Amino acid sequence: MKTKAICSFFVLFAIVAGIVATTPAAFADHSEVTIEAAMGSGAPGCEDTAEGCYIPSTATVDVGGKVIMSNPDTAAHTFTAGTPEDGPSGEFDTGLLMAGNSFEYSPDTVGEINYFCMVHPWMQGLIVVQEVEAEEGGMAGELMVTITDSAVKGGTQVDLEFSTLHVNYEITAMQNGETVLQETAHAMEMTASHMVDAVGSDENPIDIKIVSLGIGPPGSEADWTGPMGEVASAKVVPEFGTIAMMILAVAIISIVAVTAKSRVIPRF
Repeated sequence: MKTKAICSFFVLFAIVAGIVATTPAAFADHSEVTIEAAMGSGAPGCEDTAEGCYIPSTATVDVGGKVIMSNPDTAAHTFTAGTPEDGPSGEFDTGLLMAGNSFEYSPDTVGEINYFCMVHPWMQGLIVVQEVEAEEGGMAGELMVTITDSAVKGGTQVDLEFSTLHVNYEITAMQNGETVLQETAHAMEMTASHMVDAVGSDENPIDIKIVSLGIGPPGSEADWTGPMGEVASAKVVPEFGTIAMMILAVAIISIVAVTAKSRVIPRF
């Protein structure tokens, strides 16, 4: 029974260690991103999957960064800025990209760029071009904002920490090209929290953007000072929260306790 107890403990310990090791950070390097045409996307159906027809379906890159558009599929595709309804917008166009080929693009303006395949118009994606972010948040002037996150039941809690009081700001959360949260708020204290009704994943992260509207008491917009504009952004992938870690810890203790209890059964 002692052997079983030790084995049970180490199996669960390995599971916990594995989860901790693979939990992604809230901040990522957006200087380069690779987008691939999904395998089999030459036929309709990929647009109804979680991954989409381009992987990732929403890609985030810094201004001046590199976007590598690759086609590992057997069919030829295009990566063309614009939409099937309005046609090409002119930002970029790979032309017909044959199987195994790739194309590089470097954006020079902050914003969002929709793109699609001119051969297979059900294939659509989104590139989010952002200002270069700092490793632990972002800065504009003297205002510093740190973004952290944690998974909660059915959603994500986004916590903000400001370097000063009375920050008026707008928070926007986007996932898979859709806005899942957009709020204007006033941080009376140096911290604030927001709930997002979505959970990020490696394939569909949540992109958080914080825009400063000015510093000062609410209702006195004319007197607001301080930096204005985007001050922080982050890619959120809260796959495993603190509560879940506690549940695993309780499970480990329970198995060890039950196994230990079985050892004291008297033998006749």
